[in-house]
Amino acid sequence: DQLMFDAAISLINERGTQKTTLKEIGEMAGYSRGLANYRFGSKDGLMLELFARFDGRWKKHLGSYINGQTGIAAVLAAADALRDFLKLESAYMRAMYLLWYESLGHESEIRNKLADHHNVYRKDATQWIKKGISSGEIKRTINPEQFAVQYCAFIFGLVYQWLVCPDAIDLDKLFDDYEENIRNLLSAKE
Repeated sequence: DQLMFDAAISLINERGTQKTTLKEIGEMAGYSRGLANYRFGSKDGLMLELFARFDGRWKKHLGSYINGQTGIAAVLAAADALRDFLKLESAYMRAMYLLWYESLGHESEIRNKLADHHNVYRKDATQWIKKGISSGEIKRTINPEQFAVQYCAFIFGLVYQWLVCPDAIDLDKLFDDYEENIRNLLSAKE
């Protein structure tokens, strides 16, 4: 399976999901042209499994950074997790975002799963902010739900820009600036 996933990532990054076939994935992985179809049933089946594996890797990576933190520390830890994931898993990130963006043009299981994941991301960010407000760390004037939307807009907008033109973005400078802005925006301490 891993060889087929690696082949799928490579082909998606080269051609996009629409021009990537199961036959090519199986052959690039060193197997017969029909093995990918036999193993996953369809291209959508393989893409859903690729999505699930990516999601598992991301959740594990993010969890190791968040590690029970809330408030500003959780927001900053999540930003650090993304910065590092973009560097460590750049080919996988690129392939997954291509898959996700290409799924937006039609109703699909991947699009529905992506919508569910966005809801989870907003819910997590909302909880980080609510707990920070409760502890007195974050200003009471911050709307947790609206912050969560803005946080996700930054994350997904950044990845989109990075996909389009990675050389135009200095990730370290961007994240350092973002983290300083977050501290200034959220901190209840003057």
